[in-house]
Amino acid sequence: MKMQWALIAGLVFALLTGIFAVINVDSVQVNLLFNTVQIPLILLILGCTLIGGIIVGSYGIFRQYRLQRENKQLKLRVSELESSAASSSSSTLDSFKTMDTFGTNDSDNASVESDSKGNPSGTL
Repeated sequence: MKMQWALIAGLVFALLTGIFAVINVDSVQVNLLFNTVQIPLILLILGCTLIGGIIVGSYGIFRQYRLQRENKQLKLRVSELESSAASSSSSTLDSFKTMDTFGTNDSDNASVESDSKGNPSGTL
């Protein structure tokens, strides 16, 4: 939807610029640092609009390229972190399993439960 509004706004801007350029057809003097030329104002308006569009379009393309490159780098970083997390979680699980086999008794768990403080009935 956002893209449609941008297209409509661009078309309205182009229409207004075209109308403005057609109304101003008088010849004007343009000073180009090293030379002075006489050109119709319609060409000057359309030329400046075209140059502005090229500049804005170039900036948009550059920004899109930069965002795609950043997105690619972040995806690589996420995959690296996921693989390292998977390998560390499997090694952590293995270490927990070995800890479980060494010296956990049900009598140890019962003594911990009986030492707990608080309301023994479990009501408030």
